Amino acid sequence: MNLNYIADIIDKQVTQSLSSSKDISDNELRESINKHAAEVFKRVNLKPEDKEYIIGKIFNGRRRYGALQPYLEDLSVNEIMINGTSDIFIEKNGKMIDTGERFRSRDSLYNVIQTMAALSNRTVNESMPIVDGRLEDGSRLNAVLSPVALNGPCVTIRKFPDKNFTPEDMVNSKTCSAEEMEFLKKAVECGFNIFVSGGTSTGKTTFLNVLSSFIPQEERVITIEDSAELRLVRNNLVRLETKNPNAEGTGGVSMRDLIKASLRMRPDRIIVGEVRDQSALDMLQAMCTGHDGSMSTGHANSPADMLMRLETMALWEGHINSEAIKRQISTGLDLIIQLKRDKNMRRYVDEICEVREFCDGTVVLNTLFSKSKRVNGLMTKKHKMKGE
Repeated sequence: MNLNYIADIIDKQVTQSLSSSKDISDNELRESINKHAAEVFKRVNLKPEDKEYIIGKIFNGRRRYGALQPYLEDLSVNEIMINGTSDIFIEKNGKMIDTGERFRSRDSLYNVIQTMAALSNRTVNESMPIVDGRLEDGSRLNAVLSPVALNGPCVTIRKFPDKNFTPEDMVNSKTCSAEEMEFLKKAVECGFNIFVSGGTSTGKTTFLNVLSSFIPQEERVITIEDSAELRLVRNNLVRLETKNPNAEGTGGVSMRDLIKASLRMRPDRIIVGEVRDQSALDMLQAMCTGHDGSMSTGHANSPADMLMRLETMALWEGHINSEAIKRQISTGLDLIIQLKRDKNMRRYVDEICEVREFCDGTVVLNTLFSKSKRVNGLMTKKHKMKGE
């Protein structure tokens, strides 16, 4: 029996019975749905869970996020992917699943996207067809509309755990070893500047949260993000978030603007959620001018690739040459932590490298821990950790 067809019948009856001249509360809407559903359920033989599904589908479609709502509430779902009105896929327990659900029309999907964007204080339309934001629960939102998305509005929602991971969780799940975690704890406490590198969905933000838990509570921390995702638990914390330009192209606040502003806010540590443009240069300059213990993340497949990407992004600024950037990297950056994800979706620390020095036109890396390489294992940087 087609449950969606039955839901459509009840939904039409609810529409006909409700007055369009006044706002209907959630309770009034639920009462109307339950009333009409009870009449229809008398004529069809349905399981209790099917009835619950139909009632929830109608309510969610009118007051919440429609077909997405059950997956947003499911704590075991890590990611939700909507490919126009054709498909809704989810990543759950390390597997990609076709839910069989879909939005009935582009308009209904478009309305959900507009609601999400508005709650994220973002704007999305045909002239600004790409939006990044966050939902009320902290989930990361990316939406792309036509004419950029050829098969209709596409949405990707990255969900985060309802609780913060602890260092013990990371060790118990074999994301990293106890030895690696103890080393990183000392590195953060001693003010090492750290980059967490990795591909998409390797757990960079989650790992950065864990590293941040090692920062002494008496220190003042400023976080800077495109969409606020970090969950630091501390007293002296300032959270900054970029702002998109308005329809006239004015009023925007960039990552570079926020990094520069943060330097005037007496930070002990600056944490940038992700560096992805010429703001890399501002981040490096902050690391080189006394803001030890700063941290950030970036997309790269290896520590060497992360260095190259940092250099490339800093060069976009246009007023500095490659050698000067490499010297700043070697002076300001101390550690690169490389995260990876295997075919079973397990995230793990693949490599921890020390940024050693600038020599013969190259930034030299020294591998301290690795899953796949022979390791030197000795800290050679000019300022070693206490007690070593």
